[in-house]
Amino acid sequence: METGKPNVGIIILAAGNSSRLGEPKQLLTFRNKTLIRHIVETAVEVAGEKVIVVTGSSAALIENELAGLPCRTTFNPHWLEGMASSIVLGVTVLKDTDPDITGCILAVSDQPFVTAEIFQNLIAGANFDAAIVASSYGNTIGTPVFFSKSYFEQLLQLKGNEGAKKLILAHKSEVRSLPFPLGTVDIDTQEDYQNLLRTS
Repeated sequence: METGKPNVGIIILAAGNSSRLGEPKQLLTFRNKTLIRHIVETAVEVAGEKVIVVTGSSAALIENELAGLPCRTTFNPHWLEGMASSIVLGVTVLKDTDPDITGCILAVSDQPFVTAEIFQNLIAGANFDAAIVASSYGNTIGTPVFFSKSYFEQLLQLKGNEGAKKLILAHKSEVRSLPFPLGTVDIDTQEDYQNLLRTS
């Protein structure tokens, strides 16, 4: 780690089975690249080898899609229990990989307009003593979201379908938000996907 440079990991949550879509959303193609390849390449650009991809459903297909990238994939055998289990696994692996990590960004694979600049701005906006920096879009705030290390233990306590939003709401006074208007675009249904393709 360079002196003075934040030591931050990025955890990509990619374990879901996309039940409403009917096929793995992680493997949908947009602008000649799968959604999972795009988000992981973007994360690697910012965090290098400190990128953890948590897989579950379609793990083998996703791992194959990420071949050659310097990220670490880790399979969540409990992915059916909900997003919390993937967050817990990702944070655990990140801490074990680098005990000196100062914070992490949680991101999902179905926000196709995430850029390296957005990740960099989340890190730049953080106070590493205690900070949450979340993306704001529509009438909400959410992923991608940065958590300083001081919140890791609370992330590890999440259960079931609880996600990062629980901590964001619980610590509103400590949350900074950064505008990410295109964060409203995510893919849950075939209609969402067709709407996305029409924008390209």
